[in-house]
Amino acid sequence: MLTVPVRQLGESERRAVERLLDRDPYAGAQVAERVAVRGLAWWRAEGRILGYGTRHNLESICWLGGNLTPVLASAPAVAAFAEQLSTEERLCSSIVGRADAVLGLWDRLSAYWGPARDVRPNQPLLATDVLPAVAPDPEVRRVRAGEVEQLFPAAVAMYTEEVGVSPLAEDGGRGYRRRVGDLVRAGRAYARFVDGKVVFKAELAVVTRRTAQVQGVWVAPEWRGRGMATAAMAAVVRDALVRVAPTVSLYVNDFNLPARRVYERCGFRPVGTLATVLF
Repeated sequence: MLTVPVRQLGESERRAVERLLDRDPYAGAQVAERVAVRGLAWWRAEGRILGYGTRHNLESICWLGGNLTPVLASAPAVAAFAEQLSTEERLCSSIVGRADAVLGLWDRLSAYWGPARDVRPNQPLLATDVLPAVAPDPEVRRVRAGEVEQLFPAAVAMYTEEVGVSPLAEDGGRGYRRRVGDLVRAGRAYARFVDGKVVFKAELAVVTRRTAQVQGVWVAPEWRGRGMATAAMAAVVRDALVRVAPTVSLYVNDFNLPARRVYERCGFRPVGTLATVLF
């Protein structure tokens, strides 16, 4: 019997949520950005935040929107969140967060929400707060507003390769194109162009006051193996640290050894392990 029920949190508990998110600034970055921009009112935030703990001692939270993300979820909190979520239809496209919490949730929810398309149990979470020691690629720059159409095919290729499905499948890519355009307009998309074609790209997909989280790192297949990625990533990290946030973070699949070597050369250090369940 669970002695502490899960409840949906509202704007009145925003400060408690923000204090909790500050305790896990990297794994909880996506949730922190949404809270900072939209607050906790579900009709504005396009998702709900479930809380575990008393009103005077909020222990864990769980974001439920396009993704399901537990933050600082202890074993009792995981059990409580899973009990609540098992009564609801799955609407999220993934579960992502600290590996122990994600895998604990999936162990309890798989009978209700399964099967998963893919489970990635070991994704190193990395961060840095120092400028890279390697020289940045001077050709890597922020993408301009008029270059969205040039960037979009590379973004689709990256997404399809990384996630295993095309972002064009659901609505012809309209939502994904809008997301790419938003990142460009916000100055959060980077690329290197050669003869008008994108050969490297990356985005600051999440930005909080604590970190800028890099996602969507991609090198065109014909340019792989030439040593481009390290200098290109160094350019992204340098600009993000100077212009955007005090740290840069990202997570990577454990089996992607070339990418992990690139990130190590750029000064990233391990700060935890994430896991992702994809539907």
